[in-house]
Amino acid sequence: MKNLRFLFCQLKEVIGMPDVTPIPQSPPHFLGIMNLRGQVISILDLRQKLTIKPSNVEDPSVMILDLPNYKLGVVVDQVNSVQMISADDVSEKPTIDTSKNHEYVSGVFRKAEKLILLIDIVKTLSLDDQSSLAQHQHKKAA
Repeated sequence: MKNLRFLFCQLKEVIGMPDVTPIPQSPPHFLGIMNLRGQVISILDLRQKLTIKPSNVEDPSVMILDLPNYKLGVVVDQVNSVQMISADDVSEKPTIDTSKNHEYVSGVFRKAEKLILLIDIVKTLSLDDQSSLAQHQHKKAA
């Protein structure tokens, strides 16, 4: 993922990799749940979900995202920077092989000579993924 960069608009914070409690019979890209200041948050390995080979980093990070119906932790190799961008700075998404689902790519941001793919996290999640997240969120409230 060295030359591929992602931007998350719903980012609340970045933390080190926490202790994760696995959930039996979950999809392989759901690593489990964690406790963040009394809140149960599901942890997703987006690299595995999108079939992106992870870098050989010793200390991956988790980005905590505030999505419309739940909070989600996403494992990433590293966070280089966090910045605000305007819609004027975003180009349309590139033409992508339509034999695969790439609806989650929402545009491209150019920063100097680097291209940053903008992705919609919710669109990366299947209905089963969203249902599973909602169940974990519900368990927290019970």
